Amino acid sequence: MATTQEPSSFLSGAPPPTDSLLLRDLAQRIRALRKTRSLTRKNLSQLAEVSERHLAQLESGEGNISILLLNRIASALNTSLAELFTHQSESSAPQSSPRLKRIALIGLRGAGKSTLGEKLAVTRNIPFIELDREIEKETGMPLADIFSLYGQSGYRAIERRTLERVTNECDCAVFSVGGGVVTEPETYDFLRANCFTIWIKAKPQENMDRVAAQGDFRAMSGNDRAMEDLRRILASREPLYRQADMTLDTANATVEESFTRLQSALDSNASTPTKSPAAKSAGGLRG
Repeated sequence: MATTQEPSSFLSGAPPPTDSLLLRDLAQRIRALRKTRSLTRKNLSQLAEVSERHLAQLESGEGNISILLLNRIASALNTSLAELFTHQSESSAPQSSPRLKRIALIGLRGAGKSTLGEKLAVTRNIPFIELDREIEKETGMPLADIFSLYGQSGYRAIERRTLERVTNECDCAVFSVGGGVVTEPETYDFLRANCFTIWIKAKPQENMDRVAAQGDFRAMSGNDRAMEDLRRILASREPLYRQADMTLDTANATVEESFTRLQSALDSNASTPTKSPAAKSAGGLRG
C-alpha cells in the first residue's frame, strides 16, 4: 500500500522553510513597530485600510498578503517596505523610526507647550510649529471665528487636515498641538503614529494662572466656575493624555528645570520610547 511522505520541513531536526522564517520575522517586525507607535490592531487596520483578519494572520506569521497591502501597512506605520524586511530585534526597531524625529507636545493651555517647544526646537536646530497658528494660516481666520462658522466638528476636520499637511512637510520638527486633539480618536492615532508624543502636564491652577499671565482672560470671562470646568476637562482627558509616549509634569518648577528634565527624558527614551515616570517641572510657562 502506498504511503504518503511528510514534507521534509516536518521531519525531526529539519530547519523550517525559508518562507516560514521570513513570515515569522516579518510578523515580529510589524508587531514591534505597531507597539512602538501605541496602535491597536484595529487602529492599524483602519490607517492602512487592511482588514483586521489579514493583519491578524500577518502578525501570527501565517499571512499570505500582497505586496500592495503590505506597502499600505508600512505607510501606516510610517516606515518603508525595506525596513519591514530588515532583521532587527524588537528593542532596536524604534531607533530607525522617522517618528522619533518629530516631537509633539500635547496638554491643556498653560502647561508649557510653547515655552518648552520653542527652546527644544532651538536647541535641536529644527522648526517649531504651533498647530493652532497653522490652522489660522490655512483658513485665514482666528480660531474663535472657525469655531463660530464651522462648529466643533468642522474645526476638528480642519485640525486633522492641517496636522497631516505639516507632518508630511516636516521630517524633523517640534509640534505644539491643541489640548483637544486627544478627543478625536483618528486624529490622535495619526499623531501618535507619526510623532513622539509628550504630555506636558501642570496643576489646574497653574494652567489658569499661566494663561492669565499672558493677558488672556477669555477662559475666566463671565464664568465663575472656570476652575471647576478646567478640572472636569482635565479629568475627562487624562486617560487619553496618558497614552502619550512620555509624561512631563511642569508643576512647581522653573522653566530651566523643566527643560533640563525634558531633554534628559528624551535622551533616555531615544532608543526605547516607552513612557517614563512623570518628571516634575515648571512655573512661568506659556502654551
